[in-house]
Amino acid sequence: MADGQLLNPIHPGPQTKDDRFHRLRLVRSRRVGAVTWHRLMAEHGTAHAALEALPGIARAAGVDDYEVCPAGVVQAELKQGHMLGATLLVHGDPDYPQALMDIPDAPPVLWVRGNIALLNHPAVGIVGARNASSLGTRMARRLGAGLSEAGITVVSGLARGIDTAAHEAAMDGQGRTIAVMAGGIDVIYPSENASLSEAIDTAGCRISEHPPSLQPQARHFPLRNRIVAGLSRAVIVVEAASKSGSLITAKAALDYGREVMAVPGHPFDARASGCNILIRDGALLVRGPQDVLDALEVPADCSPDPETRFPPLPGPTAPQRPLKEVALLHSMILNCLGSSPLAEDQLMRDLKVTPAQLAPELLTLELDGRIARQPGGLLARVG
Repeated sequence: MADGQLLNPIHPGPQTKDDRFHRLRLVRSRRVGAVTWHRLMAEHGTAHAALEALPGIARAAGVDDYEVCPAGVVQAELKQGHMLGATLLVHGDPDYPQALMDIPDAPPVLWVRGNIALLNHPAVGIVGARNASSLGTRMARRLGAGLSEAGITVVSGLARGIDTAAHEAAMDGQGRTIAVMAGGIDVIYPSENASLSEAIDTAGCRISEHPPSLQPQARHFPLRNRIVAGLSRAVIVVEAASKSGSLITAKAALDYGREVMAVPGHPFDARASGCNILIRDGALLVRGPQDVLDALEVPADCSPDPETRFPPLPGPTAPQRPLKEVALLHSMILNCLGSSPLAEDQLMRDLKVTPAQLAPELLTLELDGRIARQPGGLLARVG
């Protein structure tokens, strides 16, 4: 595991109804993303203590008017989720996906519709272009059907193109598919996949880390992609341009210690350029489902037995920095950055920090939508 990567400590699961409520309230509070939530839990022990500490931490970062998420907002979310027939899983719950427990930015909560047991079943992610070619769509269907027939759960993001084809093919097999939503559990995007979503609810599973009714925004898609990668034993990229969300999923898979696989394409087809780059850089070339099954040494039929679940990610436990120091560093980073791009190495020199100290905080700010990466290793502040 690379230097500076944050490791997610295993917090005890919620013990009481109030504890679950406080954990949800904590993650719904302003400026608390997944990484910050885990840091707060590690530093303060309970969500209630973390909520009490938040205003002071915000003041240390220069925010004087900070207020935690109102209790009424959380109560309304719980009521709406239950009215939708969704189940709330909190990090540490017995049914929470074990594959996500070891990733550094594991979602603190998940809303789930459908077969919850699939969340702890061996899975492979299939991702690719929205404007997929006919050949790409056929390959996604072939992979989705073959993996599903072998007992593997197919994970994807319910997007147009490759995602849709993979989900549909898995449903035609044994129905083992998980759709990770970029918005609320009740917000079907694109809307044309409404009937597919209903079918997945019946035999598969849909999940979202966001509150119900939240419309997907641009910054939500990288967050969704990291869940697809975290749930999967391997991620297969079927078609992808050289700069695409599918490559973000592949990078997350590498960061989490998952296998990355890609379907090769013609050098003249821009939709294949990302896959060809991945293969050049060491991803496994995939010609069909058997290549995937052979690489993962999957038996003829998988079962949800605990022994078939993901092994824990390797790597030593890294010490957590006090959150006040993290908040101060975030403030310093944002103060250094403006709308004009700045080189990452220059930012490191300006702040007098090491790459190991800077890299995870840049990732956190990027996932929060507060900074954006540009070509050439440049960074810019958003908004």
